[in-house]
Amino acid sequence: MNRLEKNQKIIWLLKALLFSYVVTGISLLLLSVLLYKFEWNEHLVSAAIVAVYVLSTVVGGIVIGKLVRTRRFFWGLLLGNLYFILLLVITIILYRSLSGNGLNMLTAWILCTGGGMTGGMIS
Repeated sequence: MNRLEKNQKIIWLLKALLFSYVVTGISLLLLSVLLYKFEWNEHLVSAAIVAVYVLSTVVGGIVIGKLVRTRRFFWGLLLGNLYFILLLVITIILYRSLSGNGLNMLTAWILCTGGGMTGGMIS
């Protein structure tokens, strides 16, 4: 693989990651409207947020898998990891600390990478 092909795949990865975050934003906006309208409890909202993250990484994995067409499993896994890292960085910037415990972060990482991998595999 030459340098141009590597750069193209990195650009595709960034586009798929951006698409995942657009899906996240739209889904969280819809979730907030539903929360306001139906007054859901905290446990249901937490489960819905986790579902949004998984859905977003699956969609991103599908996008990157369709673009690269080779080693889709790897590229989906990479997308899921980058999604989680960016989510972690945003959390640290906004809250100046990590909320939650290590088990919650591990679970979020597994769900994000698993979602990206799954999307890559089914693309």
